[in-house]
Amino acid sequence: MSEIATKVKKVYDVQYYVVMNHEEQYSIWPTYKPIPLGWKSVGKAKNKEECLKYIDETWTDMRPLSLRKKMVEMEKEAKKNDCKNIHDCEVIEAKNTKVAAIEKKV
Repeated sequence: MSEIATKVKKVYDVQYYVVMNHEEQYSIWPTYKPIPLGWKSVGKAKNKEECLKYIDETWTDMRPLSLRKKMVEMEKEAKKNDCKNIHDCEVIEAKNTKVAAIEKKV
């Protein structure tokens, strides 16, 4: 086997873990390296193609977990304040802030 063919075979023989961080963001990591701090393996070692397929099927919402939680919190607050959506509440808040600033000047 030629040197190039050996190198190509080695690249294709590399196994990876699908890893996930605390924000539920995914990546792949080669099995021959220690998984970095803040990341954990979410499955068995597989080839690159299989790992990427798993991520494609699993990671359907690219927003970080903290953002998703904040948006749920904002939606609840919007409903509590009888806003139709988050944007309406932001507009109301901006108007209230502007009115308060004008009143303060007067």
